[in-house]
Amino acid sequence: MVIPPPVRPPRITQYLKPYVLKMHFTNKYVSAQVIHSPTATVASAASSQEKALRPSLETTRDVAAAAKIGKILGERLLLKNIPAVAVHLKREQRYHGKVKAVIDSLMEAGVKLL
Repeated sequence: MVIPPPVRPPRITQYLKPYVLKMHFTNKYVSAQVIHSPTATVASAASSQEKALRPSLETTRDVAAAAKIGKILGERLLLKNIPAVAVHLKREQRYHGKVKAVIDSLMEAGVKLL
């Protein structure tokens, strides 16, 4: 059985950013996804765990892998006609290192930040 996403009242959805970028880093992998806020669904995602990407990556956890994930995610977003995203950083995430690599390569791919 598939559980539908929760329906939010229209008053709340007018203040939400439509597409939000969320990143997750582990000791082995880098992953990023863009979530459509009003419907609470994943619009696009990229991860260094994908089998198609592993041969092209030297390692799956460093800054170069994060930059590659950001570039691939940006290309996937533009294919789905999503021109801009908002960035949601967790409390411990600062704008340097892997986080900076993902965001900068996403902007180089042509996606704007809100």
